[in-house]
Amino acid sequence: MSFKIQVRPSGHEFTANPEESILEAALHHSHPFPYGCRNGACGACKGRVLSGEVDYGDNEPMALSEEEMAAGDALFCICHPRSDLVIQVNEISSGDDIEVQTFPCKVARLEQLAHDVMLMELSLPEEERLPFLAGQYIDIVMEDGRHRAFSLANAPHNDNRLELHLRRVPGGEFTDHVFTAMQPKEILRIEGPHGGFFLREESERPILMVAGGTGFAPLKGMIEHAFYVGIERPIHIFWGVRALRDLYMDGLAKEWLAAHPNVKYTPVLSEPMAEDNWQGETGYVHQAVVKAYPELSGFDVYMAGPPPMVQASKSAFEAAGLPLEQMYSDAFEYAKK
Repeated sequence: MSFKIQVRPSGHEFTANPEESILEAALHHSHPFPYGCRNGACGACKGRVLSGEVDYGDNEPMALSEEEMAAGDALFCICHPRSDLVIQVNEISSGDDIEVQTFPCKVARLEQLAHDVMLMELSLPEEERLPFLAGQYIDIVMEDGRHRAFSLANAPHNDNRLELHLRRVPGGEFTDHVFTAMQPKEILRIEGPHGGFFLREESERPILMVAGGTGFAPLKGMIEHAFYVGIERPIHIFWGVRALRDLYMDGLAKEWLAAHPNVKYTPVLSEPMAEDNWQGETGYVHQAVVKAYPELSGFDVYMAGPPPMVQASKSAFEAAGLPLEQMYSDAFEYAKK
């Protein structure tokens, strides 16, 4: 048994069975729906059900408010069809021709950037490249089939290696291995690219880049891509971390600031240590954004970091006048095992 899904405004149609999510069915039929976490935490896959019925089973739509659910909004990454549907979602038109691929990769370089952040560079098999959009992510596929998602920190033009920024998760099996035992030349299997978080180049609005922790990684890829293609729109980078030691690429951000007159950079510490002697912005990163820009309707905002940071930012920015269609986000959920 399958149901017919009609998509507005594109007019696309595809079928979905009750066992698969609407997102899974869309991707299976080569319709590039936006998505991020795939577990209902980030809201990147949100659209609207115009007619028909869906349900979430045992999944919790964390990124939907009661008001949004009442209005017909749905998280297509975790909801399943229960009838024929007409839905509304903005498909990723610029990602139509990007094929998800699986490759064996070699660990080419490891560099510890902070007490809990490791830079990993992966080399693909000779003469292979992974096409992707700046800001997308890949999955590392573990031997037992579990997936670990990490954002690509390099820009697409610089694709001879793939750059990842890995935060060590307490008790995390994979990241513990990375920090304690992994050596260059180890072979990993990757799948990608994935995700609807990428730079919208067609807009003319100034850009705010808002990172929490290793959320800096996909924004780095976007910023380097913007430099490469000659985007001259103003770009203001806000990077929120706990203490000074967590600004693991602060020097690079300052290099951008010096080299590009359209760039501003504001690091924000939520818990500066005494030895930091910090004179800059403190508190939460979204608060620093609204302090600098109390009226946000004229901006495009890109947010990447832990789900609580992304959700707090969305609420604050919407209250400051930012339209939902000008918010783009990537919320990280760290796997414990």
